Amino acid sequence: MTKGTILDDARRWLEKCALFRALDEPARRELVALAHRRSFDAGEAIFHHGAPGHSMVAVLVGTVRVSLPAPKGKEIILADLRPGELFGEIALLDGRPRSANATALTNCQLMILARRDVLPFLETNPAACMKLMEILCARIRRSDERMSDIAFFNLPVRLAKILLSYQPQGRGATKISLSQSELAEMAGGTREKVNRCLRDWQRQGILELKNRWTIILKPEALRELLDTA
Repeated sequence: MTKGTILDDARRWLEKCALFRALDEPARRELVALAHRRSFDAGEAIFHHGAPGHSMVAVLVGTVRVSLPAPKGKEIILADLRPGELFGEIALLDGRPRSANATALTNCQLMILARRDVLPFLETNPAACMKLMEILCARIRRSDERMSDIAFFNLPVRLAKILLSYQPQGRGATKISLSQSELAEMAGGTREKVNRCLRDWQRQGILELKNRWTIILKPEALRELLDTA
């Protein structure tokens, strides 16, 4: 594979990324030339909380879980990031250690952008700076929304909101491979209460629990729950 083919391939994958789409063609080419691609297997650590923040990462293929370590070996799940999303930008910008763990939830293809290259690039590309600010603001808003949900909504509403966040556009059942413990961590509840809620929804035909899968059959019922909250 020639260098030109590699760059074209990287540019095509990065078109999924909001930051990349905000740039003009010369800036896109410059950013692609600065990046390098890495593969991670499912379950492999990408970086750990407290590690030096030397890079920003774009998800090209797969899903990345961002989490915080918690007592007794547990973790707080902050987000599951899909293709087109960025992570690691906070430590990259302020030069401080990583604020969370990042783990490949599935086999992943990632594009790595080193801090020594990104900061000079941002200085000469105001559009990229503005888009990165938008991404950071959106992340802060999601964090505020999550705290508000925990403060003001009951567990079924919080759980419905999480399940619907995995619902793709279009019709058909959605299969989610999160365990009940993981759902409990994301919803701010206990595994036992999440289990009772899911079993109740299964009896109502809203979803099906099969092996380790949660299969959403009637997303409109979950949306109705949010509308009446």
